Amino acid sequence: MKTPPIVSPQEWEAARQQLLVEEKQLTRARDALAAKRRRMPWLAVEKQYEFDGPKGRVRLLDLFDGRRQLIVYRAFFEPGVFGWPDHACRGCSMLADHVGNLAHLNARDTTLVFASRAPQPDIERVKARMGWTMPWYTIIDDFDVDFGVDEWHGTNAFIREGDSVFRTYFINNRGDEAMGSTWSYLDMTALGRQETWEDSPEGYPQTPPYQWWNWHDAYSDAETAPEWLAITRRATEDQPE
Repeated sequence: MKTPPIVSPQEWEAARQQLLVEEKQLTRARDALAAKRRRMPWLAVEKQYEFDGPKGRVRLLDLFDGRRQLIVYRAFFEPGVFGWPDHACRGCSMLADHVGNLAHLNARDTTLVFASRAPQPDIERVKARMGWTMPWYTIIDDFDVDFGVDEWHGTNAFIREGDSVFRTYFINNRGDEAMGSTWSYLDMTALGRQETWEDSPEGYPQTPPYQWWNWHDAYSDAETAPEWLAITRRATEDQPE
């Protein structure tokens, strides 16, 4: 293997600083792309989709669990998929392994669920085996066909206004590689991270960055930890890098 040159600490830091310029440009470009997502037109969902869940039959609207936004990842776990019935698709399983504690998404009024065509007993069994805890529903109608995930994985974002549901964005193929973190999921939604530094349409919900973060078991406590106050004040002066 031909390795890069071995250099002094000063030369290494100079090279890192040079690359850091491009990394910050990439961050700004990613922020600009997310700002465009927040201005995407919405598509009304007219059909009444239903799913099987742990507690029985539910509607697409019920998957929001009372929150304003919904993210649905179509995972391939069903007869005919490699690994059945012991495992879901290896790629879908890898993504599931990267999903963090959903309390952080819920704090931004957003619900994440998985959906497959496997029956609920099989889903519950594989979740227990793999240690997954996200809500996972069974597709029983044309939801996967209508939303472009009948033959390949993908992540759809929805928002609701009362009982009306709208599709706001869709990511698949390598776009799903970025999924798994709270920030990546929020960036694909119509409302974004809902932080004051973001370039969002007027009237969108926004709070100072960092201030809304909390321990995943303490989001019901509205008090902000004192040690975060100084960080929050600094963070609100400019957009994070």
